[in-house]
Amino acid sequence: MKKLIIIMGLCTLTALTGCSKNMAGRDVYEESGNTINVNNKRHDLYNEGASRGVRNVSNNYGFVRHQKSPLMNDNTANNHYTALDREQVANAISKYSTNIPHVNDVATLVTDQEVLIAYQTDSKDRNLTADQVKKTAMSIVPRYYHVYVTDNKVLIRDVENLANLDSTSRNARNLVSGLITQMKKSPQGLRMNASEDENGLTPDDHNIKRR
Repeated sequence: MKKLIIIMGLCTLTALTGCSKNMAGRDVYEESGNTINVNNKRHDLYNEGASRGVRNVSNNYGFVRHQKSPLMNDNTANNHYTALDREQVANAISKYSTNIPHVNDVATLVTDQEVLIAYQTDSKDRNLTADQVKKTAMSIVPRYYHVYVTDNKVLIRDVENLANLDSTSRNARNLVSGLITQMKKSPQGLRMNASEDENGLTPDDHNIKRR
C-alpha cells in the first residue's frame, strides 16, 4: 500500500512539472504561423513596466492614469521623461514612415527635445509627403518635441552621423542645430495649428531661441 501511494505521488509530481513547463513556454513564446516570437525580448517605447503583461501584448488595450502632485513645486513629474527609450521611438517612427506612399528610406534621430527625419522619396507632392512624415512622428513622441524633416537624401548620412552623440556630448547642441538649419531648406509640411508652426514650435519657443 505504501509503495502504491509513493508511485501515485511521483506520477502527480511529474504531471504538475509538465504543466508548469508548458505554461512557462506559453508565457515566453507565442506562435504565429511558422514564427516563434520571444515576447520577453520585445522592446517597448517606454521601459518602465515592460516586463508585465507579455502574454498577448498586441491584443491588449493600454491604460495608465497619472495625476499631478497636489504639492506646489513638486518636480517628481519630470521623472516621466527618463522612461523614454529614444532608440525605440526612432525605430517606430522610421518603420511607420516607410508605410507612407512614396517614402522608401527613412533615418530618424531622437534627441532630448527634437526629432530629425531624413528620407528618400519619389513623391511629386513634396509638401504633402513632408506633412505626413512629420505628423507620423508627432503622433509618437511627447507633445513638447519639435519635429524636422527633409527629403534631401544626402542628409540621411548626416542624421546617421549624429547617432553616436548624446545630450552630454561636447558640441552636440551646435551640431544638431546646424543640421536642423539644413533640413529646414526642405518642405516642412503645414502648420500644426494656429499657435504652433510647421515644426511644432510656439511663439514662446521662438523667444527662448532668441535669448
